[in-house]
Amino acid sequence: MSTRRMIAVVVLVPALAALALWAFAWPAARTAPRDLPLGVAGPAAATAQVERQLVQQAGAFEIHRYADEAAARDAIEDRTVYGAIVVTAQGPELLTASAASPTVAQLLQQAVAKQAAAEGTEVRTVDVVPAPETDPRGAALNASVLPLALAGMAAGAAVTLLGLRGIRAVTALVGAAALIGVVAAALAHSWLEVLTGDWWTEAGVFTLATLAVSAAVAGLAALIGPAGIGIASFVVMFLGNPFSGASSAPQMLPEPAGAIGQWLPPGAGASLLRSVSFFDGAAAMGPALTLTWWAALGLGAVLLGNAVRSRKASTAPAPARDLASVS
Repeated sequence: MSTRRMIAVVVLVPALAALALWAFAWPAARTAPRDLPLGVAGPAAATAQVERQLVQQAGAFEIHRYADEAAARDAIEDRTVYGAIVVTAQGPELLTASAASPTVAQLLQQAVAKQAAAEGTEVRTVDVVPAPETDPRGAALNASVLPLALAGMAAGAAVTLLGLRGIRAVTALVGAAALIGVVAAALAHSWLEVLTGDWWTEAGVFTLATLAVSAAVAGLAALIGPAGIGIASFVVMFLGNPFSGASSAPQMLPEPAGAIGQWLPPGAGASLLRSVSFFDGAAAMGPALTLTWWAALGLGAVLLGNAVRSRKASTAPAPARDLASVS
């Protein structure tokens, strides 16, 4: 038995290390625009050349056409596109939103500036929705993804290992997530000042993102046992975190990593936090529903697991009574 365990450790640890390197290094090494939503505004005849140049970068951009600069600005503020190229009589103008992704904003600036230099023109750049001055690169928001995931995993594991069941487990999960949400908002909004939205809404996002993870961990453990802690934590840590796109954008990750990340709590939480903090809730519905489903299904699994366990206990045959007591 000891030899088997030794072999299992020797094989399993390198396998996990290789998997972790793949999950974190692969998206980072293959970061590039893939159907990145980008607007083009102006008269059709004037924007035709710009569109042709963008189309030449096969698969890089998903082009959205707008009549004028005002429409393009609205689309950026609604999070329909990450930026827009506006063709004017004075020359091209680039609209960006560093609050949506500093990485994408920088990418667009470099790409458009390079093309303009080749044509001997200059491009004026306007940051329509700028990132806060206290966090111009979005580093603090990106760094919040992993701690929230870890907090959710810890809460779910604690509830399971402490033997909490049913309503008590649900109450503990919701209470812990709410406290984590308040603390996170106090740190990120009040202290660091890297978030600029409504304080209580941001606290609610932190709470929901944490609950989505903790409920999934505790729920799966309630259904299949302690192994559920490892499975749920694996999905969140090795897929949800590196595939979240928080440091760039989902459309900057290789497929299907970007799409998968938005269906997992870390990616949905990061997207929802950007929406409520910088864009007045624009495009918040999708990630909010994703987190809600994770939380609801997880809590439902906690209750279901407790009900199944109670039913098994009630239907189990009673132990034979001691003959001496009968006599």
